[in-house]
Amino acid sequence: MKVPMTRGKRLINYLNRNWLVLFSLSFGFYVGLPFLAPLLMHIGWEGPAKGIYLVYSFLCHQLPQRSFFLFGEKITYSLSEIQSTWVQTFDPFVLRQFIGNSDFGWKVAWSDRMVTMYTSILLSAWIWRVFHSRIKKLPFWGLLLLILPLAIDGTTHFVSDFSGIGQGFRDSNVWLVELTNDAFTPMFYAGDALVSFNSWMRIVTGILFGLGIALFSMPIIKEFVDIAGRTSMIEMRKAELRRKIIEK
Repeated sequence: MKVPMTRGKRLINYLNRNWLVLFSLSFGFYVGLPFLAPLLMHIGWEGPAKGIYLVYSFLCHQLPQRSFFLFGEKITYSLSEIQSTWVQTFDPFVLRQFIGNSDFGWKVAWSDRMVTMYTSILLSAWIWRVFHSRIKKLPFWGLLLLILPLAIDGTTHFVSDFSGIGQGFRDSNVWLVELTNDAFTPMFYAGDALVSFNSWMRIVTGILFGLGIALFSMPIIKEFVDIAGRTSMIEMRKAELRRKIIEK
């Protein structure tokens, strides 16, 4: 007769087989809630939606000109468009309170950068699971290299906003106009619209960040779970061997 598995060992074996599924469900819930907020607003469930906006307001600036909107005319809006329908202010603490309306649609509960950061972690984890036998473990310096662009972009946005929302050097990007010899349209250089340089940088650096986090952490998690699973099996075999010796 085999030695029965304890609850702890059963849990370890279950985690060993299903850890990525459990990660996907839990992290996917965290990633998905900000998208649920505009859906709930759209169907009239304002209480739960505003609860989500409140919770995620502690995790993100939620500035509307740097956020995606659903169920409206456009997916993003400029600062002037937000001001025209909300209030004429450059105060970020006032601007962030705008969650949308029936014409604009409703704001996702965190910014475009946060959306790309966290969704790319989840998607990169799934891609890693499919190709992990062909992908080498990302070294720490590789992780730093992939998160560095976001650190630079986020820091320059933060410093720029000290001059006032919509009035900093990242809002006009005069330095980029000179660097590229004004090769692109004015819409590319100024503001935070979806086709702008600022928007592209938030999206691209967010994706690189998520890719780095997934490729660095997934092998570590798998290794830890594998070690726990092997340790559990060894302990079970030792227990079974001891039982056989005692029976003899």
